[in-house]
Amino acid sequence: MLGHHYTHSFLETAVASVNAGCNLELSYGMRNNVFMRIPQALAMGNITLQMLRDRVRPLFYTRMRLGEFDPPAMNPYSSLDLSVVQSPEHRNLSLEAAVKSFVLLKNVRGTLPLRAQDLSRQHLAVVGPFADNPRVLFGDYAPVPEPQYIYTPRRGLEMLGANVSFAAGCSEPRCKQYSRAELLRVVGAADVVLVCLGTGVDVETEAKDRSDLSLPGHQLELLQDAVQ
Repeated sequence: MLGHHYTHSFLETAVASVNAGCNLELSYGMRNNVFMRIPQALAMGNITLQMLRDRVRPLFYTRMRLGEFDPPAMNPYSSLDLSVVQSPEHRNLSLEAAVKSFVLLKNVRGTLPLRAQDLSRQHLAVVGPFADNPRVLFGDYAPVPEPQYIYTPRRGLEMLGANVSFAAGCSEPRCKQYSRAELLRVVGAADVVLVCLGTGVDVETEAKDRSDLSLPGHQLELLQDAVQ
């Protein structure tokens, strides 16, 4: 609220937040945060002790339900170790989640889905700055992934036995430098072309918003060249 000029100090923010029902803060730091002003607000009479109790109660109720205060032996998660990370069960579940989250906005002439049994007879071109760049595939607040577990569109299709040609066109999402000749050389010989475009955290993220929804740099030109 302070950053948006709704309030003018941490103390005023603490008072407004508690009175509005807020009981959790994504703080600026442990020593200098908004809710550290609560004792001062309480002493000034801007909030009451009963109000604080009402705000804190659901927090501790939730922590108790999660077992945070139980002995470690009672917590089933205590027995987990690093062997569960990227286990086959978890990877299969991630694959299922990815498949079920796809959104197909327009499917002209039933082009999709591509059938695995047909891929070996077709020449695929995978192009664009997101076609084979693992670093740009994850959004804001995503964990830092292990590169060996990242499947770019190019890598995934190659694993299916497809005859794949690749051209980034531009090496990063901002697409300030675009190689049209590189793109046309790959696209011209293909039966199917997959164009992988977007923004990524290099272009937009929290506190770095854009004023429009246009594709960055030369990405639109890349798309038009691929279609033509």
